[in-house]
Amino acid sequence: MPIGTLIYNPTAGPLNVMVTIEKVADFWRERGWQMHVEPTRYAGHAVELARFAAAAGQEMVIAAGGDGTLGEVANGLAHSETTLALLPAGTGNSFAKELKMPRAQPFNRNHLLRDCELLWRGRVQQMDLGCQGSRFWVLWAGAGADGYLVKQIEPRSRLSKKLGPVGYMLQILRLIPKLPPIQATIHVDNHRYQDTFLLITISNCRLFAGGELVLSPQATLDDGQFEVWLFPGHGLASILRYLWQIRLGTHTHNPDIRQLTGQQISIESNSPLYYHTDGDLGGTTPMHTTIHPRALRVLIPDSAPGDLFQQTGLPLPQ
Repeated sequence: MPIGTLIYNPTAGPLNVMVTIEKVADFWRERGWQMHVEPTRYAGHAVELARFAAAAGQEMVIAAGGDGTLGEVANGLAHSETTLALLPAGTGNSFAKELKMPRAQPFNRNHLLRDCELLWRGRVQQMDLGCQGSRFWVLWAGAGADGYLVKQIEPRSRLSKKLGPVGYMLQILRLIPKLPPIQATIHVDNHRYQDTFLLITISNCRLFAGGELVLSPQATLDDGQFEVWLFPGHGLASILRYLWQIRLGTHTHNPDIRQLTGQQISIESNSPLYYHTDGDLGGTTPMHTTIHPRALRVLIPDSAPGDLFQQTGLPLPQ
């Protein structure tokens, strides 16, 4: 009998995940899994719980929460044989959007059971992870506009989380006019770039801005490469123009925007510049991040785009 742990964040997102969490556990038990249920109690607790499950030789850990819970569980499972499965119960759920998983409905608290069905029919893949210092990250890292906004906004209030993307956008619109210009030097492997930038994004996925924009439409999650985007310029008008081009999908044809790939990325700046990893404040520059190819086993749901991975996935152990 395969063994797994369901780790859930009881404070994640606008809905009360605890209403359906035992139903989720029963879903897997009915299909032959021995499933433990563990709530997170403090920051970093999901890392500890996931690491314990991997050390015990468990086949799977389910992360029920937002992108923060996902990141903690990924840190606990990196370079292990234990598979991570995501159940989107947070506010942004960017990775769930990447996988085309259905979004939560305010009046349907059983959406996590629909997601379990997709996962049950899915495949186990190995995806790349970024690593900043001793911490792994799943989706993106960066400095500039997004690092500044993370510094100003996070941690968000419970009210802001309940408002979901609307609350997040209201805070962003208030802060965008205050964005400072950034003079920075970026090293992508053995290449050097120096300019005044609005945004420097190191991406390990296709989506951006909480999963609302397609930044790297051709990216795959197991190619052993970051997609690096350098947006030069300064001022509100420039950043709004870039966001509009990304929304339209025309940014890939803008000669001012540098599109690069690499495995080791460094950002240096004349004055300290805030950077983030997966939307969590990481510190100030200089920063250096490295890719770890196929470091995380992930259960990819049946809803995910067929070209999201280069390698062929394997069935979930029964």
